[in-house]
Amino acid sequence: MVRQASGTRIPDATSGFRAYSREAALALNVVSDYTYTLETIIQAGKRGIALAHVPITTNEQTRESRLIRSVPDYLRHSTITILRIYAMYEPLRVFFIIGAVVLVVSLLLGVRYLYFFFLGEGKGHIQSVVLAGVLVVLGFQMLLIGLVADLVSVNRRLGEEVLLRVKRLELERVRGTVPAGSEPSEQIEEGDEVSIHGP
Repeated sequence: MVRQASGTRIPDATSGFRAYSREAALALNVVSDYTYTLETIIQAGKRGIALAHVPITTNEQTRESRLIRSVPDYLRHSTITILRIYAMYEPLRVFFIIGAVVLVVSLLLGVRYLYFFFLGEGKGHIQSVVLAGVLVVLGFQMLLIGLVADLVSVNRRLGEEVLLRVKRLELERVRGTVPAGSEPSEQIEEGDEVSIHGP
């Protein structure tokens, strides 16, 4: 599921052993309260951040996980996280699929009613018409929600770019390489390589 959602080929998506470059750490924004592991892979895949998998050996388990109470509980939380992050980056596709499924069901109900109508039994199947009408409205609402969510995602991407610039500037200020009060546009431009000289 993570591979499909992120467009990556990372085999061990749930591993907590991670190494991030400075730029990747600045670019990723964790919004889930449960775990960062799946979310960061999906974000990296959607934002074009390079990923690599390094196989390692681990020690034997010495205690039970403090995060995972049971496999079903972990699967439930992980599925919610995957769907949430995927919908953040592909809202039009998510809502289009939902809307299309609802519209297909409404079409099938309409065809079912027409079938009985031409057999002369339409009066006994009027509920199919009512349900088909409700589903048509719901399906088109899903499509419209997808369009609005897609427009909102454009603002989210712009906000992420602004946040990335602010993080870079704050990092430089903490390191003492940018004078207080300097404008970000004078110090760091998008795509610039920034060297940090620590104490």
